[in-house]
Amino acid sequence: MKFDLKRVATYIRRADTEELLDRVTVYREGMEPAALDLMEMELDRRGVTRDDIADHDRLRRETAILLPDGTALRCSFCNRPAVVHGRSWHKLFGRIPLFPRVFASCAVHDRRARPPTNSHDQNDPLPS
Repeated sequence: MKFDLKRVATYIRRADTEELLDRVTVYREGMEPAALDLMEMELDRRGVTRDDIADHDRLRRETAILLPDGTALRCSFCNRPAVVHGRSWHKLFGRIPLFPRVFASCAVHDRRARPPTNSHDQNDPLPS
């Protein structure tokens, strides 16, 4: 596969800071050296210091699921590092269970951290 530096540079300029921080820390092992240089220069341009990068790396490595090669397992729903994984049903149209599969979720997509979906208070025995 050919590495298109111009295309990568355009992507890096548009990427949010958190994604760039993830790529230069927990996904570093799987990245092209030239792309890493561009990302680090972009983070410098945005005012992110080396200490900020080191803090982000430490925090991600404390919470993320790390693979044997040292990189983080990616969330099944986005590119953030996964913090939990487990089995659930793959559903057709989001409703019809088809088959069980393994999912990995980041802190944003972790279902355990979601608030109740009901509009009433869960502790109220008689919802209004």
